[in-house]
Order: sequence, then C-alpha cells, then structure tokens
Amino acid sequence: MGTFSIVVLPGDGVGPEVIAEALRALRAVEARYGHSFQMEEALIGQEAIAREGAGISDATVARCRASDAILFGAVGGAGVGRPDDPQQPEYGLYRLRKELELFANVRPVKTIPALAQGTTIKRETLRGVDMIVVRELTGGLYYGRPSEIRESKSGASAIDTLTYTEAEIERVLRFGFELARGRRKRLTSVDKANVLASSRLWRRVVDRLAPEYPDIEVEQIFVDACAMALIRRPNSFDVIVTENMFGDILTDEASMLAGSLGMLPSASLGTKRTKHGQFGLYEPIHGTATHHAGKNTANPLATILSAALLLRYSLGLKREANAVERAVQRAVTAGYRTKDIAGKGKVNTTSEVGEAVTNFILG
Repeated sequence: MGTFSIVVLPGDGVGPEVIAEALRALRAVEARYGHSFQMEEALIGQEAIAREGAGISDATVARCRASDAILFGAVGGAGVGRPDDPQQPEYGLYRLRKELELFANVRPVKTIPALAQGTTIKRETLRGVDMIVVRELTGGLYYGRPSEIRESKSGASAIDTLTYTEAEIERVLRFGFELARGRRKRLTSVDKANVLASSRLWRRVVDRLAPEYPDIEVEQIFVDACAMALIRRPNSFDVIVTENMFGDILTDEASMLAGSLGMLPSASLGTKRTKHGQFGLYEPIHGTATHHAGKNTANPLATILSAALLLRYSLGLKREANAVERAVQRAVTAGYRTKDIAGKGKVNTTSEVGEAVTNFILG
C-alpha cells in the first residue's frame, strides 16, 4: 500500500470524458489494493487560456513538477498557430514536454485477439503483434527554429528547421536499447539517412552504441520502408526508436494494428525519478476528437491503458498495471466496445465501456 500524487489535466475535446473513465479505473485500483491516489485536477488548453491567460500557467507547471506523475487528456482547438504561442491550446503540452525534459514517448502497440477480425488487415498478419514505439519528443521539426511563413513581393515562403544534437539522439536510443533488453532483444532504428543530415547523424549514433549492446539485434530502416513493413510484417517488430515527426506519423499508422487510435496509450518519460519510479506524463495518442466531444461516444480505453502505464512506470505498481490491462482485454472480449472498434456488433457508450473495465478490475 502507498500514497501517490497525480496531477490530472483533462484538457479539451473528449479529454474530460476519457479522463473521467481513467480516474474511475484508478479508484477501482485504489479500492482493491489499498493505495491512496491523491489526484489534483488543473487546467490546460482552451479553458486555461480563458481563465488563466495561457495554455498552461506557471503554477500548474510547478504542481506537475512536484507530483509523481501527470495524467493528461487532450488539447487543441479550431485555430491553427504556433504551438509555442501561450494563446494556443497546444502550448501547455509542448511546454510540459520541454521543461520537464520528457524526451522519450513510449507507445505500446498490441493486438487484442478479439479485435483482430474487425480490422481491414488480415487476421494472420496481426497474430503476435506486440511492439513498443519510442518517439523522441523534445527535438526535431516540432521544436526547431526558425519556423515561420515569410511574406515577400514575389509571394510567401515557409521555413521549418530540423535539428538534433548527438546527445539528444544518444539518450533516446539508450532508452530504446534498455527497453529492448527487457523484452525480446530486438531494436529497429528508423530514419531517412539517404536524404536528411539529421538522420545520417542518427545512424552514426546507432552504429556507435550498438557494440555496447551485443545482446540486442539491431535493424536500421528508412521511414518509408518502415511504414510498409508495419502493415506487411508487424509481428517482426519489438522496439522501434525514431525521431519526433516520424514517430508521430508511424504510431498513427500502427494504431490500426490495435484496431483504432482509441486503443493506443502513451507514456512520456525523461530522466527525473521520484521515490516510486520514473516521472512521466501519460496520455492517449488520439487528440481532442472534437466531433465526439460531449456525446459519450469516445473510446476511453487508450486513456485507461495510459493510466496502467502510469501505475507501472511512475508508481512502480506492476501488479496493479497488469490488472488494469487484463480488465481492458476482458471488457473488449466480453463485447464492450465504442463505435470505433465495434464493427457490426453492439455499440457502447464511453461510460459503459469505462464501467465494464472498472468492474473487471474490482473482480
């Protein structure tokens, strides 16, 4: 039994709805195993801009920094702008990632057998799919400067800057190597070294580090070839490590192996440790999904699975994390599914799916 501090940031769109179901699952864990989760809610995104003047306030960042972990929903709005602008909802998430040095975004991709028949991918291709994609999260195009549209008499032009340091690449690759050591000992590094200088540096670092991990089988592959291989031979992957934008795109593709964007959780981790484990921010990968907001139709399972990752990595509660993941699988197998994964079967609401998972956790 233990006492743990969690900052909860529901955010925008479907964020509050899916977070509510993840909190219900955590309360079930609390009741079954005798833990005390001190969960403190704070503002991020559009409501934070309206009430506090920025996508996230200094006070909220401080509260996050002092916690054991952050459970996050989604941020975003209709407007398009720079994510480092405090008046953009995305500013809050980008600031947390950068200031808390959450450089490794861990995205597990695993097929639940009961969902395999509902995808457009052949069932035999999905057999045994169990991978983790590690996306570098604080460098690359999303943070490079300058990033702007330039106006001139001859017309507008745009510039984005892709930059990585050797140290940034090394720390995320070492994270991936260590992760592979605890799994099936295979690491795939994804780059575009035939075109990009940043990728050539990435490949150079892989070549330097690989001899330090002689027990790990290393594959290096271009991002376009990887996109094809994820559909052709997904069960051959164990741990994939790649840069920021490539990881963003490839994991959206990989979500189809699990059945839906609504099935993929994530953990954003760095070097900071608490007395319980590794500090991190946990979120579904699906974003705000505003067309589902307020309708009780969004899939809460990615958020509940993100809470399981929170239990495992930040709180050191592996048994409890396994219990949540088993409950999700049992709920899906029992037929509890939102529209995105229901196929031709019965469609359940967000809260119905969340309640089913909670009941399975409680036993």
